[in-house]
Amino acid sequence: MPALKERVPVANVPEAGQRTVGRDRQGTVLLLLATAVFGGILGGRLAYLQLWQGEKNQQLAETNRIRLIAKPPERGRIFDRRGQLLASNRLAYVVNLWPIAQKKEAWPATIARLSPVIGVRAAEIQRKLEREGYNSPSLVRVSGPIPPAAVTFLAEHAAAFPGVQVDPEAVRLYPHGDTAAHVLGYTGPIDAEDLTRLQDKGYRLRDVLGKAGVEMGLESWLRGEWGGQQVEVDASGRVIRVLGEKPPKPGNSLRLTLDLRLQKAAEAILGETKGAIVAIDPRNGEVLAMASWPKYNPNIFSGPIAESTWQALQSQDNPFLNRALRAFPPASTFKVVTAVAGLESGKFGIHDYLPTFPYLEFGGIRFWDNNRAGFGTIGFAEAMAYSSNTFFGQVGQRVGIETLAAWAHRFGFGSRTGIELAPEESTGLVPDPPWKEAVLKEPWYIGNTINTSIGQGDVQATPLQVAVMTAAIANGGYVVTPHLNLDAPAAKIPRRSLGLRPETLTKLQESLRAVFEYGTAQSLYGTVAWAGKSGTAEDPPRPHHAWFTAYGPTDRPQIAVAVFVENAGGGGSTVAGPMAVAVMEAYLKP
Repeated sequence: MPALKERVPVANVPEAGQRTVGRDRQGTVLLLLATAVFGGILGGRLAYLQLWQGEKNQQLAETNRIRLIAKPPERGRIFDRRGQLLASNRLAYVVNLWPIAQKKEAWPATIARLSPVIGVRAAEIQRKLEREGYNSPSLVRVSGPIPPAAVTFLAEHAAAFPGVQVDPEAVRLYPHGDTAAHVLGYTGPIDAEDLTRLQDKGYRLRDVLGKAGVEMGLESWLRGEWGGQQVEVDASGRVIRVLGEKPPKPGNSLRLTLDLRLQKAAEAILGETKGAIVAIDPRNGEVLAMASWPKYNPNIFSGPIAESTWQALQSQDNPFLNRALRAFPPASTFKVVTAVAGLESGKFGIHDYLPTFPYLEFGGIRFWDNNRAGFGTIGFAEAMAYSSNTFFGQVGQRVGIETLAAWAHRFGFGSRTGIELAPEESTGLVPDPPWKEAVLKEPWYIGNTINTSIGQGDVQATPLQVAVMTAAIANGGYVVTPHLNLDAPAAKIPRRSLGLRPETLTKLQESLRAVFEYGTAQSLYGTVAWAGKSGTAEDPPRPHHAWFTAYGPTDRPQIAVAVFVENAGGGGSTVAGPMAVAVMEAYLKP
């Protein structure tokens, strides 16, 4: 058997005419060509990204890596005139969401788990998140202060709540509870309506806003300025380091004109009687006390309000209403204005006397004197002391409604007083023929003038306006601007002269002293000389309102007080008078 021959590989032999030079480098050339083309494309794209889109992409990279964490300011504290703390801040924990911490479609499940833990409806949380935007790098505040148990639960189950943060925050504290509640007011998280109105002033979704009282009236003073941190975060959103920080600027502290001791005394004197007490310094308009009942505890707004609590508050005949700033028929306290209109008109002299009657009759309507018998022939001092309706009805009839209304406006009736609580303050009403024609579509009758001259009918005034009127007689004829900011520059707190003749002022002061010396408040005359005026306003079919306004001591007035008791059922001297005297005595007590 022949031996096997070894198989030797035979090189490829090119056919005749086939090119062989450089063929072994063709693959290399093609590879280099492809690389050059691809590199050119890639290089061009990189150049485009760096040269034309470089700044934009740098910003996107920074946005993904850098976060701005806003920090709210601490609200300014509030003190009384003697430095007693009225409003401060306490540390609490609130829940914030970080929108970009997870995708939009993942948030509903997280919110559903979070809602029962913090006691906020899921729809409300979702609404706040959507308003801020899912791509926002800012935190979104979705709760008020939460209880310690909720803080612990969220810390222990943090993995189940991606993008949810529990942060410390200062919340409002009112150490005296419901004392001076209507003056101080309360704060609360900014709502959608407020945000729309205030966004151009730098407010944001996490802001806390004054909702009533000086918290609202002096919001810009108390608010402070936001600060924040610029931080670097990793891919999971955890902070790696702080790059920069601007500390929040706390709000300004505020000293009120209130005297806490007198405020507590006034509230104790008013007790659980529906009404209001206002005490001011007649020399400069500083509000020394302002009490209103029913009242509320502003601390309830520093956290979530239970539905049962809210319903209980609403059942108390609107405890959020500051009755010191609401308008009611001022009754016979308005006779001070009528007396001024008569004496300053030139139609009456300080020594003039008028006969009084059981009633005045106009258009078939009888306007009775308060004793239904008349007081004989008397002058201005006796008429004020006895509060004669027929005397002042005749004065009003003779001077006319135009003169009467003009003097009422000069005393400040029918307009706001200038106090820092303007949004809550009623203007009251000074009726006149144009008003009646425009509003009631009726002509003016002489009976309307009689009613106005004795503070009945359509005329309305607030207890604060009545206190300002009383102060003007006490201080020598100047309408003061009542105010609560003790540190406000004096130049911004004007007082306006009524331009009263000295003899008019003297007769008025004599007449108001006579109320205590031998008039309706004779039983209240004590060791200190007071001057004042009682009032009993009809409110059919409900019981009468009771009024009393006073100032003292008469030789050197330091305090003017107005007391209003809603539907008291009794007379001004018997119901409101003792309260007014008790407040003045409490103020003068060492």
